[in-house]
Amino acid sequence: MKLSIEREALLRSLSHVQSVVERRNTIPILSNVRMTASEGSLALTTTDMDLEINESVAATVSEEGGTTVPAHTLHDIVRKLPNDSTVELVVNAEGTQMTVKAGRSQFKLSCLSAGDFPEIGASDMPISLSLPAGSLRDLIDRTRFAMSTEETRYYLNGIYLHASEKDGVAVLRAVATDGHRLALFDMPLPSGAEGLEGVIVPRKCIGELRKLIDEAADTIQIDLSETKVRFSFDHVVLTSKLIDGTFPDYQRVIPEGNDKIVEVDPKVFSSAIDRVSTISDGKSRAVKIALNGKVMTLSASSAEAGSATEEVEINGETDIEIGFNAKYLLDITSQISGEGCRLTLANPAAPTIIQDNGDPSSLYVLMPLRV
Repeated sequence: MKLSIEREALLRSLSHVQSVVERRNTIPILSNVRMTASEGSLALTTTDMDLEINESVAATVSEEGGTTVPAHTLHDIVRKLPNDSTVELVVNAEGTQMTVKAGRSQFKLSCLSAGDFPEIGASDMPISLSLPAGSLRDLIDRTRFAMSTEETRYYLNGIYLHASEKDGVAVLRAVATDGHRLALFDMPLPSGAEGLEGVIVPRKCIGELRKLIDEAADTIQIDLSETKVRFSFDHVVLTSKLIDGTFPDYQRVIPEGNDKIVEVDPKVFSSAIDRVSTISDGKSRAVKIALNGKVMTLSASSAEAGSATEEVEINGETDIEIGFNAKYLLDITSQISGEGCRLTLANPAAPTIIQDNGDPSSLYVLMPLRV
């Protein structure tokens, strides 16, 4: 294999694919990026056996072929090369070593055979749909903060996607929860998604996809089977195994009897929470909200730091005192871009619904804390 390629183009693609590679691997080839040169392009592939990313980039190929080299090492080398340089990649006849040249710099990297590189991407995916990049970005941003990080409840470590119905209209629904909070987002059901009964896309796949979306073209192709999902756009293909588990019945978590409604400016509310929580206890991050007529009083205290209070004007009259985790509240209010934020409460021990007044596509449920 022999080729030359612009340093910026190679660095951009390596930046995308190397983040999939785990820093510590018991299987050496999983630390490598597979590089396949053919007809004016270089294809880069990495995998951790659950997630695979493949990206093609234009290159001047003198000799076709393929190999694998350490992904993080190659990325670091290319990152440190001079801007606007041309990188030359040459694999020796035995396939055991790749030479990386740019200007006066030269590196030699050990290779492992491309034939031993594992594949997870090739399989039949019967469900196929496409989404605008902006819509997929909204879906991820509105829900991913509520994904669980507990490995014991692995079925919560992702976003649950399924076809549903809202007010008689078919929707594609995304749900995430960690048991303390729930985030739900609806969008019009795209063509091809009618048979989507429910899949859980893992947290790592969501994170990698979100990083790539900002550079994506207008449309992202999504293909699904019972065990895998594939996202394709531009010259990138991201394939992931789905979480093999049953997502809980989230509808049971959304309260229906909440009758106390208050509305508040989300930016004012969010800023007040942020300020008051500076004093809150480091573990629980608890903030107490006291609603009294037209005023909401936020307060927090800790034995070491002291106490803080701040008043915020609200619409709606109700009397209740309830506590929340400040970080969870901030995660939700940061997703509300409209002028009004609506809180629907029942009592200090019951979950609260939080919504954007101007955007019915999202709904958030937050469990209270004892304060």
